[in-house]
Amino acid sequence: MNQIPLSYSLIGAFVVFLGIAIALYLSSARRYQSANTVANSYDQWTEDGILEYYWGEHIHLGHYGSPPQPKDFLQAKSDFVHEMVRWGGLDQLPPGTTVLDVGCGIGGSSRILAQDYGFNVTGVTISPQQVKRATELTPEDLSAQFAVDDAMALSFPEGSFDVVWSIEAGPHMPEKDVFARELLRVLKPGGILVMADWNQRDDREVPLNAWERPVMQQLLDQWAHPAFASIEGFAELLEATGLTAGEVSTADWTTETLPSWFDTIWQGIIRPQGWLQYGLPGFLKSVREVPTILLMRLAFGTGLCRFGMFKASRANVAASPSEQVEVSSVS
Repeated sequence: MNQIPLSYSLIGAFVVFLGIAIALYLSSARRYQSANTVANSYDQWTEDGILEYYWGEHIHLGHYGSPPQPKDFLQAKSDFVHEMVRWGGLDQLPPGTTVLDVGCGIGGSSRILAQDYGFNVTGVTISPQQVKRATELTPEDLSAQFAVDDAMALSFPEGSFDVVWSIEAGPHMPEKDVFARELLRVLKPGGILVMADWNQRDDREVPLNAWERPVMQQLLDQWAHPAFASIEGFAELLEATGLTAGEVSTADWTTETLPSWFDTIWQGIIRPQGWLQYGLPGFLKSVREVPTILLMRLAFGTGLCRFGMFKASRANVAASPSEQVEVSSVS
C-alpha cells in the first residue's frame, strides 16, 4: 500500500483547519449593536484568558521598526508603547504627569507609563473584567489605577489630565465626533493628546472598490466595530471641536506594525499549549479568529486600512460653539 507523503498530509490538515475556521467565522460574527456588545466581548476574552496568553498585557499591535525587523512578539508590543511615548514627546514630561489611558485593556500601557516614566495614570475601559484583571496585574506601589468608564461620555470634569493616551479604541466608537471631543475635553489647557488607531483609507479621495467594500464590512462585523475613521477624517474631527491649539499632527505607522498580523497566527502555531490548555472551546475560539486576522493583514497590506498616529494640544481657551468648524462627510 502506498503511503501518503507527509507534505500531502500537512496540506490536508491545513485545509481541514482552515475549513473549520471559516465555518466558525461565518457563523458567529460579533456585529456591533451597542456598547454592551463591546463590553461583553472583552469580558469574555478576559475571563477565559486566551487573549492574554497569546497577546500578553498589551491588546494592541507591536512596533517592528522601519523597515521592520524580526522581533519577539511580546517585546514588539512593549516597544510600541515606548515608540509612541517618544513620538508624542511625552518622554520630555516630568514624573507626576497625570495621564488618562482611554481603552486601557488590562493595563499594559498604563503600567509602563507609570513604572518607566513616573506618570500618574488612570486607565479606563468599558469592560469590568478588564478593570478587574488590570488591577490584579498592577503592583500596589505603582501609580496606576483603573475604572469602568465610557469613552463616549467620560466621567471626569473638563481639564482633568495633562495627557490623554489611547491605543486602538477608536473603531469601537459609533460617533467619532463625540469621541474626539471627549478626548480633548478632559485635557488641561496645554495638555497633550497622543493616540494610535486602526483607520481605513480616506474614501472621499478614492472610494472603496468592489472587493474592498465586503472586506471592510467583515472587519466591522467580526470584531464589533461600528466604523473605522480615516486618518485625515479623524484629524479633521479633532480640529472641528475648536479645542485644539493649531493643527493636529498625524503619522502612518502601517509599515512598522504590519508584521503583527502574521506574527499573531504564528504564536498559535509555535505555542499550541495555549489553546490546548483551554480544551476544545479554547481551540475553536482561537481558530475562528484566523480568517479575520488574515483579512486584517490583507487590508493593511494593500492600503485599504492604515495605522494612524495622532497628536494634538488642548487650546488654552475653549472655543464657543459658534467658533467651532463644521465638518461634514468625514470618513
